[in-house]
Amino acid sequence: MVSLIKRYPVVAATLLVLLGTMIVLGMGLGLPARGIASAYALGIAVKLGWNMVTDITRGHWGIDVLAFSAILATVLVGEYIAALIICLMVSGGAALEDYAQVRATKSLSSLLERVPVWAHRVDETGTLHDVQVAELAVGDTVMVRPGEILPVDGVLLDAEGSFDESSLTGESMPVNKVVGQTLLSGAVNGARAINLRASATAANSQYSRIVELVRDAAASRAPVVRLADRYAIPFTALSYAIAGCAWWASGDPVRFAEVLVVATPCPLLIAAPVAFLAGMSRGARTGLIVKDGGTLERLASVQSVAFDKTGTLTQGVPRLRSIQPVEGFEEDRLLSLVAAAEQYSSHVLAASIVAAANARALPIAPVRDASEVATHGVSALVGEFRVAVGKPAWIRTQVDDVETYELSSGESSVYVAVDGHFAGVLVLADELRSDAAATLGQLRAMGINEVFMLTGDQQATADHIATELGLSQVRAECLPEDKVNFVRGLKRRPVMMVGDGVNDAPVLAAAEVGVAMGARGSTAATQSADVVIMTERLSQAANAVRIGKDTLRIARQSIWVGIVLSVLLMLVAAGGVLPAIIGALTQELVDLITIFNALRALKGTRRFDVLPRPRTNEQNVTA
Repeated sequence: MVSLIKRYPVVAATLLVLLGTMIVLGMGLGLPARGIASAYALGIAVKLGWNMVTDITRGHWGIDVLAFSAILATVLVGEYIAALIICLMVSGGAALEDYAQVRATKSLSSLLERVPVWAHRVDETGTLHDVQVAELAVGDTVMVRPGEILPVDGVLLDAEGSFDESSLTGESMPVNKVVGQTLLSGAVNGARAINLRASATAANSQYSRIVELVRDAAASRAPVVRLADRYAIPFTALSYAIAGCAWWASGDPVRFAEVLVVATPCPLLIAAPVAFLAGMSRGARTGLIVKDGGTLERLASVQSVAFDKTGTLTQGVPRLRSIQPVEGFEEDRLLSLVAAAEQYSSHVLAASIVAAANARALPIAPVRDASEVATHGVSALVGEFRVAVGKPAWIRTQVDDVETYELSSGESSVYVAVDGHFAGVLVLADELRSDAAATLGQLRAMGINEVFMLTGDQQATADHIATELGLSQVRAECLPEDKVNFVRGLKRRPVMMVGDGVNDAPVLAAAEVGVAMGARGSTAATQSADVVIMTERLSQAANAVRIGKDTLRIARQSIWVGIVLSVLLMLVAAGGVLPAIIGALTQELVDLITIFNALRALKGTRRFDVLPRPRTNEQNVTA
């Protein structure tokens, strides 16, 4: 209670004065009661008027002028109890707005409150040292106790662990990890202490990136607030016209005050910003960071969407699609030998091959005498076998009996020789994201039919992916500037661009709404974007549009609810059947209705907000 009084002192003082006035009035002391109430109400009016004049001198014509006029009018006609209720309405409206903002930004602020400060670093002797998270360096070994938040991104050193990533991805189920897998800062460790090797500093880790984005989002001011301000002049003029007509028709100045009491526009000022803050919070709850409220308004009216291919529509990492051994070799045996030879390679395909072997729980033998020929392949002694893995042309220089394997569009191959004989081919491909097709379907369901794919890949590869997705509008072999020019040339606007890489940063900035796949995307793309998807769910791009549409609809609805209810009450008051005290209490109810209507933006349609968890790398590996 004390904290509430300190947080909202004007509300507390108004309630105290109102109570005191009622007590004095009950004692039959009408004149002192009127003096106390009128003096306090005029003090509030002076403060309100000063703020109003200051705003007007800055070029901002607000609608607090009605509240100021209503307080003066009720004091002058002797409706001092109504004047106190208006004061309570104005101060209470600000308190309600503060409460609503706290609720609406709960998901955002919880991220900031959970930022780790201390970490347990393990030195070479195994001794623990509590250090500030900012002191951790790449390569440090960090111990995380049960229930603690992972302070930095890293790699799991223990055999296994369980982690709650709900604050990062929106996934409610714990995620199991095994040795060597990536851990994200901000996740909560399970019931067993684990050790990780830091792969990034605290400043460059996933959680810090989220926190920075959240701070930007929380500090933004939505354009729809200015939209509410634009109603100020016509709404004020209408209110004075109704009040003036009521005074003229009745000849009673009290009627003027009664109309202005219910014209107090608190709902108009409060509901719109609450709706936008709620919309941003709704996104943050599912790992979707919207950087400002203006982005939500643009998302609501998106007409065209363009997607990058690699790493956006596709996984961005080659996956093993098939194994083609020669006669005498089994698939698992060939994969085991190749993974052993590739485990020390830096080639992009090597990690995928090793991951495929791990997914099948195949033994990966230690190697001797390993050497890599840059851009060609690797040769290693695996047990008693000399294994060569690489491009077809290079393998042909090692053996004579190489058989050619025909690839489909989008596929890559690794040829294998064992002890001087051709052993087979491993075929890899950059697979589509499991939710790519569903994402396009959701966008079309929302009326967005202009959907494009932009890629720097060859036309044949782009066409193959487009065919799988049912996309007919493809632009291939694009340089970054080509993507920018294409987006700028689109006629149906606003345009939303979805990408993940450094080369996507310019086009993300050029589009009205840039959406970055931030889970593995580049920092440049994240900084250029207006929306950052902090998970591996491409379907969050469609969810962003859905949240924008819902939020803008609810914000506008809340504005009109406030206007319509206020106008209806003004007309009733003009007829002389709504005393000033009752009118003031009724307007307080209107405040509550519009605020709680705006808070509906916190809740979304479940089928868009909560989507199936993407398949893991291991689940995507097929033979």
